[in-house]
Amino acid sequence: MTTNQDLQNRKNNVIARGQGNVYPVYVEKAINSEVWDVEGNRYIDLGTGIAVCNTGHSHPKVVAAVKAQIEKFSHTCIMVNPYEVGVELAEKLTAIAPGDSEKKAIFVSTGAEAVENCVKIARAKTGRRGVVAFNGGFHGRTNLTMALTGKITPYKNLFGPFAGDIFHAPFPIAAHGITVKQSLRALENLFKVDIAPEDTAAIIVEPVQGEGGFYQAPAEFLQALRALCDQHGIILIADEIQTGFARTGKMFSFEYSGVEPDLITMAKGIAGGFPIAAVVGKADVMDAPNPGGLGGTYGGSPVACAAALAVLEVIEEENLVTRSNDIGEKFNQRLMALKQDYPELVLDVRNQGSMIALELVENGDAEQPNTTLTQEIIANAKDAGLILLACGFYGNVIRFLPALTIENEVLNEALDKFEALFKRLAQ
Repeated sequence: MTTNQDLQNRKNNVIARGQGNVYPVYVEKAINSEVWDVEGNRYIDLGTGIAVCNTGHSHPKVVAAVKAQIEKFSHTCIMVNPYEVGVELAEKLTAIAPGDSEKKAIFVSTGAEAVENCVKIARAKTGRRGVVAFNGGFHGRTNLTMALTGKITPYKNLFGPFAGDIFHAPFPIAAHGITVKQSLRALENLFKVDIAPEDTAAIIVEPVQGEGGFYQAPAEFLQALRALCDQHGIILIADEIQTGFARTGKMFSFEYSGVEPDLITMAKGIAGGFPIAAVVGKADVMDAPNPGGLGGTYGGSPVACAAALAVLEVIEEENLVTRSNDIGEKFNQRLMALKQDYPELVLDVRNQGSMIALELVENGDAEQPNTTLTQEIIANAKDAGLILLACGFYGNVIRFLPALTIENEVLNEALDKFEALFKRLAQ
């Protein structure tokens, strides 16, 4: 029998170490929120491929849609011979995007491509160069998106020089003493010291920071960014790659603020694991680039478009927006009990829908991140039958991204397993 270690050894021989893996667990099959490895071990997946399988692994509707499409054709390139499934997906995405403005869409293959195209579109629309991002933000691993990302290790270390005309400001995090007022003042200072607002093409922001630690942008902060962008003619980009498609208890997290961004990046949960990403934005902004200025060979794969349409049907038919909030509340109750029992270790429990975080510290001090305990929990999760992920500026946040289709009994089992694991390692 092939073992996990056999495969890990083979992988180490042929795949560069930079593309490492969290667990030496090689998947044989996965159904909804459960995963089985090549040795027959079962795991409850609380990472869903980093918020990709919001509708669970191999949802029957998604599988059927993909099979039906691939029997027709697998690729022609949407820029050469387009197809109805791509048009239909664009129609649906522009309809569900926040705000009342007329919208248009483009398709690419990855979230990083979506971010890069947002910058291209914003620069074409404004004729300006500068882009402002935030400390702790994550926007991708390409050269430009690494420049936008507000964290060095592991994403930027050894990879410079980076694209120019990128600037960073503090992200408001109440738990760490950074207020909305301080963040906005820092932006004002940036506009006086580093780049004029009249030379700034875009501000990009995650409504909930993903790799940064699942910190939620206060509604008043996003509203202030909208007002600032309107004042200076700056394009506001919402990076909804990890927050989109019912993950946060809304279809998109920006809906909580009542703010309509100019451009929105979409990826991850869009297609149940099939590689596709999109930019959706105000039509007059989206149409700024010339024909041929946007696109890519695999962008808008017909197979992925079919999967995405099925995902949207599942979200609606199974009421996953509401279910996301229900799941988040169940996690919140159990994790808050841990916080009460271990106040010296748990700084904060936070969730927006099913985007859930547990931040660990030492001595109850926000300035003492407990990276060691976090990594011990992640490393031992597989032995408890769980798949978990960490995040955060200091790697001291455990993030939970369960399938929104997870059954209640499996959810309760996962919470029991995590609680037992936490208590064992916290001693």
